[in-house]
Amino acid sequence: MGRKTALRDQLLTTRGRIGLPGLGSLARSLAQVVIEIPEVRRAASVALYVSIGTEPGTGPLLDELDAAGKRVLLPCLLPDNDLDWAAYDGELVRAPRGLLEPGGERLGVSAIAGADVVLVPGLAVDLQGHRMGRGGGSYDRILARVPAGTLTCVLLYPWEIGVSVPVEPHDQAVGAAASAEGMQRFS
Repeated sequence: MGRKTALRDQLLTTRGRIGLPGLGSLARSLAQVVIEIPEVRRAASVALYVSIGTEPGTGPLLDELDAAGKRVLLPCLLPDNDLDWAAYDGELVRAPRGLLEPGGERLGVSAIAGADVVLVPGLAVDLQGHRMGRGGGSYDRILARVPAGTLTCVLLYPWEIGVSVPVEPHDQAVGAAASAEGMQRFS
């Protein structure tokens, strides 16, 4: 078993021990942290994702962004694991692999370049912003399309920030990480 696989298994096991009350509380705290990030406050458009399982919950954050009048772009998984985007209109539909997606008009894979802030999932991030995901490569692809100067931020649990993660040539770094305890920027 490779180092990345072993680390993924360890992180997912830890997430599995949180429990539903803890997940809800952490999701609400995460939403409060993210909504106060200056770039998010100024943003007209924010790219987010709909969390599943034991991922840091994005439901409260989606509600906060929507209530603040932000245009929220949500991903739609394509058969090749790339991500198309659609604007959130208050409704989500069931999609393959247990995902929820917006049911509206697809905007294309390049729509991510128009977001003012890009919030992505992950399992861990090191102190240089090297993010480790689940291994499908979807978010490395979209991060490569984000214009320089756009805030890219991975949403994690506090103990997943500052973890030594294996880095491969295709891995795309993020500019920041946010958790229920706050935000950390990387240079």
